[in-house]
Amino acid sequence: MKRLIVGILVSCFLLAVAACDYGNTDADQTDVGNFLERHWPAVLPAQGQPPATYTSLEASLAPRSCGECHAAQFAQWQTSLHAHTMGAGIQWQLQLMSQQQGNKCLRCHAPLAEQKALVALQQHWPNAPAEPPPPWLPAELADAGLVCAGCHLRRHQRFGPPPRQELSGDLPHGGFVISAAFQDSRFCAACHQHQAKDQPPTIQGKLLVDTFNQWQQSPQARQGVQCQDCHMPERQHLWRGIHDAKITRTAIDVEMVVSRTAANSVSVKTTVHNRGAGHYFPSYMVPKVTLVFSLRQRDSGQVREFYRDIIGWQVNTDLSEQQFDTRIPAGESRQLQLPLTLPVVGARWDIELVIEVAPREHYERTFRQSLTQADRLPAATVAVLRRALAEAEASHYRLLELREPVPARVIAN
Repeated sequence: MKRLIVGILVSCFLLAVAACDYGNTDADQTDVGNFLERHWPAVLPAQGQPPATYTSLEASLAPRSCGECHAAQFAQWQTSLHAHTMGAGIQWQLQLMSQQQGNKCLRCHAPLAEQKALVALQQHWPNAPAEPPPPWLPAELADAGLVCAGCHLRRHQRFGPPPRQELSGDLPHGGFVISAAFQDSRFCAACHQHQAKDQPPTIQGKLLVDTFNQWQQSPQARQGVQCQDCHMPERQHLWRGIHDAKITRTAIDVEMVVSRTAANSVSVKTTVHNRGAGHYFPSYMVPKVTLVFSLRQRDSGQVREFYRDIIGWQVNTDLSEQQFDTRIPAGESRQLQLPLTLPVVGARWDIELVIEVAPREHYERTFRQSLTQADRLPAATVAVLRRALAEAEASHYRLLELREPVPARVIAN
């Protein structure tokens, strides 16, 4: 099993936390960089004891507690990938990791110190807390993923974006600290960008997670379009991405032009333009987008596939070697010029293009490779691993279908 980079240990629920002054002046609210350094340290400190004035609902770190008042945001979050960052795909690996290794993954998958402590109890790690969880810390928080508190809570104080309308009167839980950082792409970089100074894994000099850097080089960044504008439209807590056909369709334009070059030969020119994603399409090495070209005889309906092209960054399962990188940077295009010989002259033909998306393709290969060693793994771990593979395979979808007739005759240029 591949060794992971050592992380930071978490050993208690009520870690003493030094006061962290976020400030509350207009200047501090607009100083996004300084705010984020304080808001996203390498390891989030524990929340500590809730204020005595808090109700049990206010003190709770459970997303469902937040949902009592923020119902729309909670419902949206439940459908997002943020709510599933502690799914089967990471759970089977945690069962084989040390606490040090696991905490490196939990840095983004379950960032609260309290979550790490609960996971340590689940996994029977040696540095797990000796005392039982306090009442404001439900056991299910361990598997809840990136929860509301991960972004909005520090030392039980609430943080959020500038309100859309003026607020007045006594606000719940003492109100909240306003920061423009919640509307800035840098907020997302805490998890969606590896930092070279941290010596993260690279392949042929490429960071495995490099989305923020990609955005910085994009037309969207130059136009002032932030990550939140696409992935949280109207402040919806959705975070849709490559797993969602609707938003993926907005990322690319596809054009296919079919020309007859001779009585029995055809040229198929296809252009895929990344117009909508403010980063590479796709951003990470995990997804793959496959273009499947087929020749269909119009009268008989007979279909024959003649070419496949994959858009993505493919590396081997032990992350040591790049096999290809055909991702499309923001604002750029990938073009294919395909020659084709028709099997029958005189028949009527169509060219079909089907675009299929496998959002977790790299994980699928990794899971299958791991299953070849199933006899060396605990039975419970194998069961979770098989579930992770099934979930990854079930995430496939068909993004687009195009059909263009082959011209009846050669058209001179």
